[in-house]
Amino acid sequence: MEKELNIRKKGSPSVTAFIGAVITLIGGFFLSYNYIQAKTVYAYDYMSNVFYNGTEIVEVTEEEATTPPIVEEELTGEVTNEYIGYLTIPKINFMKGFLDKRSTENDVEKNILVVNGSNYPDVERGNLIIAGHSGTGWKAFFNELYQLGAGDEAYVDYKGKRYVYSIVNIYTQPKTGKLAIYRNYDVNTLTLITCTNNDSTTQTIYIAELVRIEG
Repeated sequence: MEKELNIRKKGSPSVTAFIGAVITLIGGFFLSYNYIQAKTVYAYDYMSNVFYNGTEIVEVTEEEATTPPIVEEELTGEVTNEYIGYLTIPKINFMKGFLDKRSTENDVEKNILVVNGSNYPDVERGNLIIAGHSGTGWKAFFNELYQLGAGDEAYVDYKGKRYVYSIVNIYTQPKTGKLAIYRNYDVNTLTLITCTNNDSTTQTIYIAELVRIEG
């Protein structure tokens, strides 16, 4: 009887083999999943870098696809790597600082990016254009922008004043190396740009117009 109990304690070889096979399959699945995810993130970030660093930004009026005169802005003062303003979007609990366009830290790999050729909020009829990553990882600052809709507000705090904008248009464009910003050139505008949610081949553009200045 004692010998029989010892055999039972050891367990059936077929059960042990089955458990081992299941563990091996689970381990293989997670290894494959992590590998695929890593490659996906790499490809996503690569496409985003190509877009943000090499795209020509062209502003056009809402009424017709003609290039309006550029709003000139003279940049003076010492370049700093400190935040000069903050972008806040209440609906998605977003707040992030932005830097001087001339700063070496004004980089989509490190922060939200103030696009060259855009204007700060205090420039009359100007357009503050900010780009940011979506997707995964710590630098995907604009990952929740897809939740925004017409009428949602965004705040820009700059030089002691709060500029309140309301989204008036959202549209997508393929990543072709040239991005058209359709806006009303008679008003101050905030333009936000990021990759389309779950689609690294297109970008989504959010056009917001100034509704009031506080402070």
